[in-house]
Amino acid sequence: MQVAIGADHAGFVLKEHLKGTLERLGHTVIDHGTHDEAPTDYPPICFAVGRAVAEGRAERGIVLGGSGQGEQIAANKVPGVRAALCNDLFTARLSREHNDANVLSMGGRIVAFGLADEILTLWLNTAFAGGRHQRRLDQIAAADSARA
Repeated sequence: MQVAIGADHAGFVLKEHLKGTLERLGHTVIDHGTHDEAPTDYPPICFAVGRAVAEGRAERGIVLGGSGQGEQIAANKVPGVRAALCNDLFTARLSREHNDANVLSMGGRIVAFGLADEILTLWLNTAFAGGRHQRRLDQIAAADSARA
């Protein structure tokens, strides 16, 4: 799977770790930065990850920051992105099963490497359940089309 990833300075260390995890799992990583811990603004990075997913250059995306909150908000400004903040396994699973999340957001100041690996693996391997949830995704897609 092609996975776009990006982080600000607070998520940089976790991004570098997760790149290794993704590669060990057999995925191709598209790194949208940042490339060090110097202070940087996260919105442009999150927009780039979101566009990669929305335009089909990546199948999934990951955005990382201190808490992951701002990164999730920024990524969700890209039409076609369904970014979910998942700092635990329960929300990771439901974000895929119920919401077909295509961008994962996590907080580098909240989630340790071991848990981040578990969240990422579960999120990548969980299928969308469809059914009653599809109707809701269709409503979200319509709202995206209206603002695009």
